[in-house]
Amino acid sequence: MKPASSLHAHLARGAAEGPARPALLAEGRSWTFAELAAQASAAAAVDDTRPWAGSGTPLELALAAYRCSAAGRACFPLPPERQAPALDKVPPGTALIISTSGSEGQPRAVLLGTAQLDAAAAAANAALDLRAGDLWLACLPLYHIGGQSILWRCARAGAGVLLHEGFAIDELANDLVTRPVTHVSLVPAMLARLLDHGIAPPSTLRAVLIGGAALSRPLYERASAAGWPLFVSYGMSETAAMAAVFQPADGVWHEGLVGRALPGHEFRIGDDGRIRLRGPQVMIGYLGGGGPDADGWLITGDLGEIDAGGSLTVLGRADDMLISGGRNVHPQEIESCLAGCPGIVDIAVTGLPDPVWGDLIVALVVGPADDAALLAHARQHLPSAALPRRIRRLDRLPRNAAGKLERGALRRLAAGAPA
Repeated sequence: MKPASSLHAHLARGAAEGPARPALLAEGRSWTFAELAAQASAAAAVDDTRPWAGSGTPLELALAAYRCSAAGRACFPLPPERQAPALDKVPPGTALIISTSGSEGQPRAVLLGTAQLDAAAAAANAALDLRAGDLWLACLPLYHIGGQSILWRCARAGAGVLLHEGFAIDELANDLVTRPVTHVSLVPAMLARLLDHGIAPPSTLRAVLIGGAALSRPLYERASAAGWPLFVSYGMSETAAMAAVFQPADGVWHEGLVGRALPGHEFRIGDDGRIRLRGPQVMIGYLGGGGPDADGWLITGDLGEIDAGGSLTVLGRADDMLISGGRNVHPQEIESCLAGCPGIVDIAVTGLPDPVWGDLIVALVVGPADDAALLAHARQHLPSAALPRRIRRLDRLPRNAAGKLERGALRRLAAGAPA
């Protein structure tokens, strides 16, 4: 028996309440809630209940998610290059298997149930004011939680999904002008490209959900001044996407600030500086074992601080910490500073082993800012231990499909090896 809060149950409810309301637009086609629910049900009638794993176009992965939910089977969307692991040990109640980004190493398969996914959709819809009849432009990969979560949010709210084949700037700009888009999810690199192309937010747009990677202050200020309504979020595959969000009405933003936890969630900072969280969105566990502790706390790999008002600031990945001249220095701290130098389009920082410094700071730079200007800016704002000792010029930085920097590739580039 399928849960009443499943993805398909929300589609069916949308079909009952607004059968002609648009539910999915993709590849020049459209489905109403009634059509999409009926198609998923028909496909499920000849389906089985074993976990499904596969890759495909965004439309194929979206339809697979709806079909699997109607059949009561776990769905494991995969990037084209990835082979599915054995799925014979997927526990009952798993609705979605989703890979972590793998930006720090091998991706892990996260097990999420209907309870986690529905709680995440309910909390996000409240925070982002997603309503029936709204339209969410989806350009994030559907083999990442950022893409899959859009399907759940929109089905639950009775909103439509405008599904793009990745991030194509011209197509996105056209749809922002010609369609009543109310919501969009972007990583910072996507937001920067929109601004670089002079694309203005449409009057219908109420929320731009930013996540996946650290947002710099210059980019935040530039986008806000241009009228983009930014909601800066924090979440991960293990929390069924967004678990905290900073909203425009919350006041003054600073680097790393991701706001307060969504209702029902708790954040703590451990003695090691790592963020710990628990709540209704926290995963069942990992495929192959591991997950939250006995009290439900998930220990993340992120460093953070919580202010007196309960707002969380993410300081960066614990594994990325560098020790330069005997001082702990985080690449994200340096990157946030250097991003404010005029002429910087994109910036990343990594370290190389060095007998004098310990970690020799290397800045990987995209943009026309010259070395002298970059170093002058760094000296004005950073302590000596955090100053770049080497600068490398690149046409682009290595980022994964979710917009996160590939830290391993950065180190290879810094050492002169191909990424």
